[in-house]
Amino acid sequence: MNEHLKGLLITALGVLFVVPDSLFVRLIAADAPTISFWRGVTAGTVILIGVLALEGPRGFSKIARTGVPGLIYTVLIAATAPGFVLAVTWTSVANVVFIIASMPVFAAVFSRIFLGEPISRRMVFTMMGVFVGLGIIAWGSGETKGASWQGDLVALGVSASFAAAMTAARQVRATSMIPAIPIAFLGASLMMWPMASPGPVFAAQWPLVLAHGAFISVSTCLLTLGPRYISSAEVALLILLESVLAPLLVWGVVGEDPGPWAIIGGGVVIGVLFVSNLILLRGRRRARIPVQPRI
Repeated sequence: MNEHLKGLLITALGVLFVVPDSLFVRLIAADAPTISFWRGVTAGTVILIGVLALEGPRGFSKIARTGVPGLIYTVLIAATAPGFVLAVTWTSVANVVFIIASMPVFAAVFSRIFLGEPISRRMVFTMMGVFVGLGIIAWGSGETKGASWQGDLVALGVSASFAAAMTAARQVRATSMIPAIPIAFLGASLMMWPMASPGPVFAAQWPLVLAHGAFISVSTCLLTLGPRYISSAEVALLILLESVLAPLLVWGVVGEDPGPWAIIGGGVVIGVLFVSNLILLRGRRRARIPVQPRI
């Protein structure tokens, strides 16, 4: 198996493991702070053990040396963990995953503002299409059962926060940010603890709680490892699978109908991002093809 194929398989497997995330939020009978607490504790502990086993304390000292960018990354990742759970609690799963799929748009804007990177014409058209899709989703939130604009706003905040975290990580790209993830997860759980009721929920639903953390920890590790072997466009295309599969999984298991507006708006968002990344991928492949000299 060559490294490119290995990267594709690892990333795709990571996406498949993150697909049930929103379903676990629906299945665990608890409030958002309690679900967030256990999600962070279980996943954060597993990843922490892995970091200590592979790198020891050196990994955390490297994170400390990244300074402000590392701190921003850690804080923002910590914010996205309970933010995702809260968004799924307040609005439909379809709305959440379709809105979070807009992350590349925020990433392009933040890269322009903080890293001085230009926004290509392709990305401008991508932004326009994504904003149309998000507008359709927001328009239908008042008419779709289980959807609300409050939850949509939280999902939008999660998307922007994650994009900002990735932008901060690019400023210290020579350093692996994996050790920051358990710090973020466990720190978020610590913040949720005063508002949570962890004991009774774990006693009654420990299989779901542990499975939720296991899926998140595995997906986090795979989605961190896989992109090392493939391009960012290929990663983005594979991650779009989660936006398609997660609402279908929740619909099939708990009967949560995404509604026509979410399907239409989400279709616009996914379609625009798919075409945009496909164009980028094809352009890069053509650039790598050597030009044959004319005889």
